[in-house]
Amino acid sequence: MLTLVATPIGRQDEITLRALDVLKNADVVICESTKETSTLLKHLGIKAKRYEILDEHSTKEDLEALVLLCETQNVCLVSDCGTPAFCDPGNNLIALCRKKNIQIQSALGASALMGLLSLSSERLQRFHFIGFLPAETIQREKEWQMVKKNREPFIVMDTPYRLKKMIEECKTHLPDRRMLLALNLSQDNETILEGTPKTIQSKIPFEKAEFMILVYSA
Repeated sequence: MLTLVATPIGRQDEITLRALDVLKNADVVICESTKETSTLLKHLGIKAKRYEILDEHSTKEDLEALVLLCETQNVCLVSDCGTPAFCDPGNNLIALCRKKNIQIQSALGASALMGLLSLSSERLQRFHFIGFLPAETIQREKEWQMVKKNREPFIVMDTPYRLKKMIEECKTHLPDRRMLLALNLSQDNETILEGTPKTIQSKIPFEKAEFMILVYSA
């Protein structure tokens, strides 16, 4: 299993209780720098761990070795500070783990947006945040007509009871676009699905759920 863990961007005490628990129970910590990460864990009172490096110089063979660890051990992915796998090589590891059907979960704090972005298997240089679509039918359809013209990555969201409606709309307006659907982020039943709307729809285990959708580039 691979767990993405957000670490403090400044004060070392600004870390969630869940992140502490995940790091304490990890067999392996994948990081950008052993110096930075070991210093943080020491400050937090966490015993020395096995560290593995993932950075801009990591090779395909390095990534494959890390995937093997994720298949057999409890592995955490961190960055030097902040949210891992956003604008760093972590997304390559996530993509390979998804291909192997390795469980990926998040311990990313209170930001649903950053949680969604870090769980992406694609490296994003820019994206558009659309947010909530209008509830009223005519205005909602007008918004979809504008949104679907956007060929760059964008993020949409809605209330839990509109989950099925949103996926149906994605099938209608974006049938061939790959997307990432995050359900109930940071909860015990967190579920992450990636693929076309039709593929995702068949795998959704909930009637309703808190959700956000990242639509990838056309």
